[in-house]
Amino acid sequence: MVKHQPLQQVYEKQLCLSFLTGIYGCRWKRYQRSHDNSSKWECAWFIILCSTFSLLLFWAYFWLEAHNDYNQFNWLLYNRSGEWKDGTVPILATTAVGFSYITFLMILALCHISLGQQLNLYWIHKIGVLAALITTVSGVVSISDVWGDEWDIILISLQSTGPFLHIGALAAVTALGWLVAGHVIRAGRTSNVLLVLYMAPLAITSPCIMDRNSLKPRPDVIGRRGAPMLAPENTLMSFNKALQQGVSSLEADVSVSLDGVPFLMRDRTLRRTTNIAKVFPDKQHEDASLFNWTEIRSLNAGQWFLESDPYWTVGSLTGRDRNRMGNLTVCSLVEMLRLTARANRSALLNLHRPPPEHPHYKTWIMDTLWAVQRSGISQKRVTWTPDTDRGRVRGLQQTSLEKLSVEELRHRGISSLTLRYSQASNKDIQDFLVNNMSVMVYPVNEPWLYSVLWCSGVPSVSSDAPQVLRKVPYPIWLMSPYEYCLVWITSDLVSIAIVTGIFIFQKWRMSGMQNYNPEQIMLSAVTRRPSRDVNIMKEKLIFSELLNPCVYQTHNPDVASTILQPTH
Repeated sequence: MVKHQPLQQVYEKQLCLSFLTGIYGCRWKRYQRSHDNSSKWECAWFIILCSTFSLLLFWAYFWLEAHNDYNQFNWLLYNRSGEWKDGTVPILATTAVGFSYITFLMILALCHISLGQQLNLYWIHKIGVLAALITTVSGVVSISDVWGDEWDIILISLQSTGPFLHIGALAAVTALGWLVAGHVIRAGRTSNVLLVLYMAPLAITSPCIMDRNSLKPRPDVIGRRGAPMLAPENTLMSFNKALQQGVSSLEADVSVSLDGVPFLMRDRTLRRTTNIAKVFPDKQHEDASLFNWTEIRSLNAGQWFLESDPYWTVGSLTGRDRNRMGNLTVCSLVEMLRLTARANRSALLNLHRPPPEHPHYKTWIMDTLWAVQRSGISQKRVTWTPDTDRGRVRGLQQTSLEKLSVEELRHRGISSLTLRYSQASNKDIQDFLVNNMSVMVYPVNEPWLYSVLWCSGVPSVSSDAPQVLRKVPYPIWLMSPYEYCLVWITSDLVSIAIVTGIFIFQKWRMSGMQNYNPEQIMLSAVTRRPSRDVNIMKEKLIFSELLNPCVYQTHNPDVASTILQPTH
C-alpha cells in the first residue's frame, strides 16, 4: 500500500512582483499570476498604451518648445473669447498629470514583459488610458484649428534639440535593452529600431554644426512693444525697461485717434489694456481709433497688468515700479519717438489702418508722418512696414512683412525683411544676406531659438523678452562637423557594446534555465519549522488511482521516497 504524505511547499515572498502585478492588473495573489503568453486582447491594449504614450510625449514636447509663443496663444484666445486669461496653465497641468500616469503604466508593462509575466491591464487603467488618448487627440485637433501655424516650431526646435534627443533616445533604448532582451530572445525575433536610431543623425541638420570661426556677430535685439514681460506693453515704462536691457531698437503698434493723433495700441479695442470698462462701459467694444485723444489719454493703461499678471512677473516688481505702473496712461507715437531719439536708438512702426468710417481713413499715412517729423527723430532711424503709399515715405527705412523674392524687393525699393521665424529657413536667410537684404525675425523669446538664428547669421531679432536674451552671450551649443561626428559615433559604439553584452548575458541565463531539472525543486518535510521570511502553503496530492512506483519514474530516489512511502 501507498501512504499519501502531505507535502509542504515553501514560497519566498515576492513583494516587488506583487507590487507590479497588483498595480498594473490588480493581481495581488500568487495564483492570479501567469507566465503564459498574453492574449491578443491584452496585446492590443498594450499597443494602445504605447500609442498614447507616444502621442503624449509628442504633445508635451510641443508645449515645451511652444513656450516661445505663449503670449501669442493667449492673445488668440482673447480675440476669440473677449476675456484675457492664461490658457496654457490648464493645458500644461493636464499634460503633466496625463504624461506621468501613462509613463508609470508603461514602466509597469515593460517590467511585466521583462519578467515574463502575462499582461492583464486593470479595467480602471483601461478607462484612464482611453481618457488620456481621447483628451490628447482632442487637444491636437483644437490646436490645429486655433493655432495651426505653431506646429512648425517642432521641426525648427529639432535644429537645437536634435543631437541631444538622439543621445537621450540612445540612453533610453539601451536601458530598455535589459527589460526587453529576455522577451526578444524567447520570441526569436529581432528589431530594426536600434539600427534606425543609430543612423538617425544622418537626418539631423542644424546651423549650429559649423566652424566656430564662421560664427557671425551677435544679433541685435529689438524690444517688441518695449519689454512687455516687465511692464505694460506699448507704454513709456515698457520702452524704458527695454532700453535698460540694451535693445538696439524699439518696435510699436500704431493706431490713429478720431482727431488724428497717432497712439500706441496692439488690440482693436481698448478692453484688455485699459480700464475703459469702468470709464466708458457703453463704448468698451468699439474700435480704439474711434475715440478722440482726450478720451484715450484719460484711461489707465497699467492697472490691468498688476491685476492680471499676464507673464507671472508682477511679484518681482519693486514698490516704486508698482506705483508708477498704476498711474500709466496710453502712450502717443510722438512720446515714444522722442524717447527713442534721446536714447540714440531706432524705431520700427507697425501701422493699423482705421476703419472706413473714420474721418482720417484716407490721411492716416500723412498723420503718422507728421508725428514722426514732430518728434525730431532722424528719418533714417525709423523703419516703415506698411506696403501702402511707400512712395510718400521714401526718406524712411523700408521693410516688408511679406516674404518676397529678391528681385521683387529691389523693384519696390525695399532693403530689409521682417519675417516670422517659421518663414525664415537657414537657406532663405543665407540667400537674402548674400544679396545684401537685411532680415529681422520675430518673435524670439527663448535662448534656444535665439541661438539657432544667431548661428544662421540673422542680423536682428524682435523679442518680447529682451531681459532673457540679454543673458545669452554665446550660442547655447556650437560644434564643428568633426566634433559632432565624434560624439555621434562614440555614443553609438557605447550603446552597441552595452546592448550586445546585455543580450549575451540574457541568452546565457535563459539557456541555463532551460537545462534546469524540475525534479531538483526542494520539497520540505512536514516537520520543517516555518520561517518569518516564507509563507507556507500546504497542498495534499490527490491521486485518482494508485501510483505504481514503476510507472512514476524519477532520477532522484530521495524525491521518490519522500512522495511515496510504503507502509509496513
